[in-house]
Amino acid sequence: MTEQGTSNGSFIEKYMTPIAVLLGAIIIAGAFAFGRPDANQEAQPGAPVAVDIKDVKTEGSPFIGNPSAPVTMAVWFDYQCPFCKQFELTTVSQLYSEYVETGKLRIVFKDFQFLGPDSETAALFARAMWEAYPDRWYDWYRAMTEAQDEEHGGFGDLASIKTLTEGLGGIDVARVEALMNQKEAEYRAAIEADRAEGSALGIQGTPGAIIGTDLIAGAYPYDTVKPLIEAQLAQ
Repeated sequence: MTEQGTSNGSFIEKYMTPIAVLLGAIIIAGAFAFGRPDANQEAQPGAPVAVDIKDVKTEGSPFIGNPSAPVTMAVWFDYQCPFCKQFELTTVSQLYSEYVETGKLRIVFKDFQFLGPDSETAALFARAMWEAYPDRWYDWYRAMTEAQDEEHGGFGDLASIKTLTEGLGGIDVARVEALMNQKEAEYRAAIEADRAEGSALGIQGTPGAIIGTDLIAGAYPYDTVKPLIEAQLAQ
């Protein structure tokens, strides 16, 4: 082997592994920042996407805010999705304090449950919670989000959901569970309708949201979502 060949081999051994590790870290970081890898990353906020919040069915879905708020935002989510948790605890929490509590924004929560049985169980229980305790629903939803662990990490089955709900106080868990069982077929149909609607509107992963005529695909930060709401308020 020539001296040049030996030098090239040493260079490859010395630098290629660190470069590969760095590239892998960049890819993972990008996926975490913008949402699930299966989310529609081509649909950037503000891009000309053929959606309109007026086309979203909101009747019967859990929501927070004034029903007559000038701006409505619809969010599709999964109870096991870590990027949904990120979006709720950062972006949505800031939207809540600045726009929801001031009567400017209503946020409608739409099911896009695709991560297994625990997601479906949580969605069914959530429907019963909304029917039985609409005023407590968002407190429950926030508690569910905060308690969420890794995908299929253990939290999210019916037993853990009931324990969490009991811990909130003032909720008859047996009543909610009975309602969930009695109306399972109806709730399941509504959950499936939400997902079908989202898919038809271009939601390909979670979280996904529509504000006005803008589709947001991924866990975008507050500073990205805020201008879309301001634009709607200015109309």
